[in-house]
Amino acid sequence: MTDLKSAPLWEAIKWNDDGLLPVIAQDYQSGTILMMAWMNPESLEQTIKLGEAVYWSRSRQKLWHKGETSGHVQKIHDVMLDCDGDTLLLKVDQVGGIACHTGRNNCFFRSLEGNDWKVNAEVLKSPEDIYGK
Repeated sequence: MTDLKSAPLWEAIKWNDDGLLPVIAQDYQSGTILMMAWMNPESLEQTIKLGEAVYWSRSRQKLWHKGETSGHVQKIHDVMLDCDGDTLLLKVDQVGGIACHTGRNNCFFRSLEGNDWKVNAEVLKSPEDIYGK
């Protein structure tokens, strides 16, 4: 395989000042937005090579292969770059149906109602059962 960083695909990407790119993960079948995360050049390269989502964890300052602990990996079906070149959309198969560390299908489980947030999705599996904490 050639070095992806020398490929034309790299020239179209506009990394932010921290060398990161926001990424939206979307279920490739239902269209549900599962989560938002960040990638750096190495995580994007790993995502392309592995065919599974690898993000950059800003809190841990390291690569994060989605599902490495939980088993809930994201298998890539499509990688799309927006018109400005500054956001990626990953269309994925969410293994196990759980994308959020809270045990829900997706991370967008709160809806604004009046001046408060209402939880709109149930926990499918407790985080203690997923992570053993």
